[in-house]
Amino acid sequence: MKMCRIILGLLLIAGLGWAGQQVGAQTGGVTTLYLPLVGRGLPLPPPDEAASRLRVPPGFAIRIFAQNLPARPRFMAFGPDGWLYVSLMNSGQIARLPDRDADGLADAVEVVASDLYLPHGLEWHAGWLYVAEGDRVERLRDEDGNGSLETRKLVTDNIPPPVGHSSRTLHIGPDGKLYVSAGSSCNVCEEEDPRRAAILRFNLDGSIPADNPFAGDADPHRRPLWAWGLRNSVDFLWIPSGDLWADHNGSDGLGDDLPPEEIIIPVQRGAWYGWPYCYTPGVGRVSGLEVRDERLALPSGLNCAQAVPALFTASAHSAPLGMTLGAGTLFPPAYRQSLYVAYHGSWNTSPANYRDCKVERILLDDLGQPVSAEPFVDGFRAAGKPCGDTATWGRPADVIFGPEGAMYISDDKGMRVYRVIPTP
Repeated sequence: MKMCRIILGLLLIAGLGWAGQQVGAQTGGVTTLYLPLVGRGLPLPPPDEAASRLRVPPGFAIRIFAQNLPARPRFMAFGPDGWLYVSLMNSGQIARLPDRDADGLADAVEVVASDLYLPHGLEWHAGWLYVAEGDRVERLRDEDGNGSLETRKLVTDNIPPPVGHSSRTLHIGPDGKLYVSAGSSCNVCEEEDPRRAAILRFNLDGSIPADNPFAGDADPHRRPLWAWGLRNSVDFLWIPSGDLWADHNGSDGLGDDLPPEEIIIPVQRGAWYGWPYCYTPGVGRVSGLEVRDERLALPSGLNCAQAVPALFTASAHSAPLGMTLGAGTLFPPAYRQSLYVAYHGSWNTSPANYRDCKVERILLDDLGQPVSAEPFVDGFRAAGKPCGDTATWGRPADVIFGPEGAMYISDDKGMRVYRVIPTP
């Protein structure tokens, strides 16, 4: 029996390709080796509190990658060095979470930039880290090699100040242009600043692209406008076809069920998306025109038929934030054809309609269009409590994939970042 265990252990080591320190326990004169689980070449640390609390589908495992962060982690990006960078919005910092020994755990929390104004969206491009702040976009770089991003240059301050919805998100599109989302200043109102409740578009130096729909407008605040009527599109991305998708947080005040959250919005140049006068009805895969929100009178010449409706929606108050595609990852093929969205969950619904804080999987068909949704990671919410309650263990804010193929989830309630990998 002992010889069989030794042979089995050697086969496991050879088959998994793992080399490292062996940890053993001796019971009754027999030594049992505990080897780290490895999924598709990815290291998996021992079970922790996330493994016991959170639920993932069969064939996946979740662990805490980093914890005890000094402030709320929000959006993330992997740098050219291969390490994870995360915005700490309420402390004005950017942190690096390196895993230099490749064991699936962050080695440290290294603050690489400070004194930023509500940093949120991050994206690396040509050696610079572009940061969307409350009223500006800056780019940062480490020019002296000391590990800190000490060089800072203003890209643009043509961003509305952080009133109401204060997060700003940026991405660089396949056209090489800089896109920035800015939420509304209110729940339901008519904005005076056209840059609010909108997605803006700039050249990488902050100037206005000549093909923007209002590039020559007399009002300089209209010139960066790309699409509007988006109350709070906290994230957006481009799908393989080149189309731009955004999510959208609906308004409060119409009860537990209205308006639905718009999870996938096809963003088009110069288009209007309804807020504050109209919204897309229904939950799930939807088709049809937007309907009226009667709280504000429609301006003359405007009607809901002119608003571009969402392609896919979720229950009101789900609060979609970060989103990413599963294509090109090490996830099983069935899970790659999916959009993953971090739902922050509800804080103000009635107990019968609490919305979960979770990572939701939106299944896409062979044409890349949404068909249905299911939880991918849940278990954050305390029983009988809303996600905004102090008893809730965590609230996902962003979800991305790393260069090695693992999924990373930021949690701005538990001050953690999680890592999800497929297992054999």
